[in-house]
Amino acid sequence: MSALLELTFVLLALASCRGLQDSGIDEEPELVFQPSKFGSLWPLPQKVQISEVSFKLSPSNFQISDAKESRSGSSCSLLQLAYRRYYDYMFEGVKKVDRSARADPTELLELQVWITSPDTECDSYPTVSSDESYELSVDQPVAVLKAPKVWGALHGLETFSQLVYEDEYGAKSINYTTISDFPRFAHRGVLLDTSRHFLPIKVILANLETMAMNKFNVFHWHIVDDPSFPYLSKTFPELSRKGAYHPYTHVYTPADVKMVIEFARLRGIRVVSEFDTPGHTQSWGKGQPNLLTPCYSGSKPSGTFGPVNPILNTTYDFMRKFFKEVSSVFPDSYIHLGGDEVDFTCWKSNPDIQKFMEQQGFGKDYSKLESFYIQRLLDIVTTTNKGYIIWQEVFDNGVKLKPDTVVHVWIGSGTNSEMSNVTAAGYTTILSAPWYLDYISTGQDWQKYYKVEPLSFNGTEEQKKLVIGGEACLWGEYVDATNLTPRLWPRASAVAERLWSAKEVTDIGDAYSRLSVHRCRLVERGIPAEPLSPSFCPHEYKGI
Repeated sequence: MSALLELTFVLLALASCRGLQDSGIDEEPELVFQPSKFGSLWPLPQKVQISEVSFKLSPSNFQISDAKESRSGSSCSLLQLAYRRYYDYMFEGVKKVDRSARADPTELLELQVWITSPDTECDSYPTVSSDESYELSVDQPVAVLKAPKVWGALHGLETFSQLVYEDEYGAKSINYTTISDFPRFAHRGVLLDTSRHFLPIKVILANLETMAMNKFNVFHWHIVDDPSFPYLSKTFPELSRKGAYHPYTHVYTPADVKMVIEFARLRGIRVVSEFDTPGHTQSWGKGQPNLLTPCYSGSKPSGTFGPVNPILNTTYDFMRKFFKEVSSVFPDSYIHLGGDEVDFTCWKSNPDIQKFMEQQGFGKDYSKLESFYIQRLLDIVTTTNKGYIIWQEVFDNGVKLKPDTVVHVWIGSGTNSEMSNVTAAGYTTILSAPWYLDYISTGQDWQKYYKVEPLSFNGTEEQKKLVIGGEACLWGEYVDATNLTPRLWPRASAVAERLWSAKEVTDIGDAYSRLSVHRCRLVERGIPAEPLSPSFCPHEYKGI
């Protein structure tokens, strides 16, 4: 196909850049920008053909509308809002003229969106089994986007917007294109941590918007942890009143949470909340007396506290009421229950815990005590009719799990044995170990995220079918509203393509070229995504 003209701006700056050699990372090859035959599509669709035949798009004459055959109708607010959003993306800054002006014979006049299934799921929440497939045909005078459900239509709208470019005269253009697309993995997530640093709602919403631009479909909200408890619970308001950094300015109210969930739904994104116990709970103890274990120094209390106290009935009474609320607030069918990094030191020091261990016949194996607690918690959550996701330590410690438990693998970059063990036991699995984006380095570290193959472990085909996807994790120790977005994007975009596109899409040079322009597109849309290398964008970030 003819080179997309907007790429030439970037080509001039990138063709001579020295890439990774200047950064001190010499194990990666130097990358040179060459326009991709796939333009700036990201993530790359499963099947795509782009010809050299091009059509003009005029903001006066072009429209996005429901196809007559579509089952959605004009009553689907999710789609109507998406039509407006993507129209603005494509024509932002372009002066409109009178719609009665005569159309150019080469103009593309309309994108018709056709939802083919009787149940469009327009008013539903996306799930792990949602159909996200779509087909896109760009021809003159009408382009057609077909999808069984609205979720695929949302992805197709993003793809269509990525096909639009400016010709040498600055006119909006698009090439004749046919695309058939669907995600390789059903679970494609981003984890954000709002405990170590509070993230204002507008920052969360901006990143949900960017997730949609990269076809992520899960926001893993690690909402509370040791440092702070910003979730405002109606049942236990003291948790945030005493556990948040500030009881009014640094909390997520019920209205805030509802806004995040709906904003995400309108973009085809699930919100999976994580309330991690028994460890990572120091902030919980500030507002809930007797929840945490008193630590001892010799025979006397030290004044410090450890993990959740697993031997008290009041602990489970609290958890029952708390997770009943959580299950009603967050509509997704899964809750992430954590279960990682439990320090046994405090439990070992407590004489009441020691006595309980003896009574239960646990000996000195405190992982059995952890399993005792986790098992009771899982039983509690089961009564809420929610499924649960747990970090891999819960599986490693031999806790009895329901067959539909999702195990989240995060330890080690070489996850061969863990992935093999978890899937051999028959559990659905999510991978994050190689995608911890809080570890930063100089140079283009997106490449190492891009080169990960989630199914590269030893196992049968049946085992590999149990891997439903993965998540890019950005923990918040050194991240807040000032630097979260540029640190996350476009590095997370590399994970997005790995989880969406076909396994065979591994050309790092082609990826570099497409990602360079995709990053400029994010910048043009108001997202301060960091650069990949010395370069410039036709439309630089104006947020400063």
